[in-house]
Amino acid sequence: MFIFGSKSTEQFSRLPYIYALLNCLICLWYRTPIISLSIILIFTVNFVGAIFQLIYIIIFFVYGDRTKKVKMLGLLLAVFSAFGAIVVLSIKVFEPLNRQLLVGYLSVFSLISMFASPLFIINLVIRTKSVPNGTGAILGVIQLVLYFCYSRKFGKELRRPLLESYA
Repeated sequence: MFIFGSKSTEQFSRLPYIYALLNCLICLWYRTPIISLSIILIFTVNFVGAIFQLIYIIIFFVYGDRTKKVKMLGLLLAVFSAFGAIVVLSIKVFEPLNRQLLVGYLSVFSLISMFASPLFIINLVIRTKSVPNGTGAILGVIQLVLYFCYSRKFGKELRRPLLESYA
């Protein structure tokens, strides 16, 4: 809401959204039948995540100044180029089992990068004494409330994992 109100991206970092987009694309690729047995739910989550990240990037593109727009376009081209290289490399160079390992390791690396990416805004939060993600905080509280409500009720009954591997 801050960006829409001020009509500027000001000092907000676009890097977390770029990393998250690359992560969603790699995880999406990992769950295609070409790489591994497709689990439609994981594929769907990453597809929707990629759409959300593109929307956030478009917001940065719309409200950023000219310099930020050029940098954002360059980063976006880098993401799509890296993803294209991963797709081509995994299909042309690797056999199916090694392809799955390669994309799996890349997926793990991209997930770690995505989870670490909010650390880029720590400096901004300390300087402005403001946390720029109110929606994320609300969704996080809802998630914690649901966890505490259902973990006590079903915690001892659930011994099997929700998703079982049939490999």
